[in-house]
Amino acid sequence: MDPKIVAVLVTLGFSVVGVVGDYFLKLASQKDNPLSTWSFYLGFALYASTAFGWVFVMRHLKLGTIGVVYSVSIIVMLTAIGVLAFEETLNYGEIAGLLMAIGSIILLVRFA
Repeated sequence: MDPKIVAVLVTLGFSVVGVVGDYFLKLASQKDNPLSTWSFYLGFALYASTAFGWVFVMRHLKLGTIGVVYSVSIIVMLTAIGVLAFEETLNYGEIAGLLMAIGSIILLVRFA
């Protein structure tokens, strides 16, 4: 398999790990003393666990490509977590923005 495709898939995987970490940090933020909760430490550990893999990704992709793929995938997944787990709502402008963000990943990966 092409190393660039593998690097994009690894970046998407890191996005999933980051979203899970964000979920636990959101849980921690709802407590009186968030920095002393198990959910804070779990979220922190999840973020730190991706550092080694970024070295592989950065060998095969431009920083701009990494930034777009990671950022947009994080935005889409965090939005899904917000809607599904925390009962947040989206307006039409936010939905349109998400659709355009998804389109940007499709274009970027196609021409990267």
